[in-house]
Amino acid sequence: MHNSLKFLIMATAIVSATPAHAAPAPVTGKWITTEGDSVITISQCGKTVCGRISKILVSTPDSNLKDVNNPNPKLRNRTIVGLPILTQFKPDGKKWRGKIYDPRNGKQYRSILTLLKNGKLKVEGCIAFFCQSQYWTRAK
Repeated sequence: MHNSLKFLIMATAIVSATPAHAAPAPVTGKWITTEGDSVITISQCGKTVCGRISKILVSTPDSNLKDVNNPNPKLRNRTIVGLPILTQFKPDGKKWRGKIYDPRNGKQYRSILTLLKNGKLKVEGCIAFFCQSQYWTRAK
């Protein structure tokens, strides 16, 4: 057997034995936010994963259920229920990376989602290298 053929067979065996990148655990479903004030429904959106506010659990009579803090004046009249807050999430190792929108301040952040062993969803919003975390609970 020629050396080049032996090399090809060995290289094929090594590549076949190397495990593919593990996909992150699925994060789709309904989640209750840390504050317990809303439910976020995460689902497949084309080639990415996204999340919308699907239900408000706690509201006060004087609370405004519109996206009033949005920097774009044309979007300030959008209702909070149905508002997309998680967008463009793609798998990256054991995490999902995308963007999160906070309707409380009208800002968008780089975001990381990680499904933890205890079943909670770690939701991080990041500016540069600084991230702030929340832990969401799966809705029943």
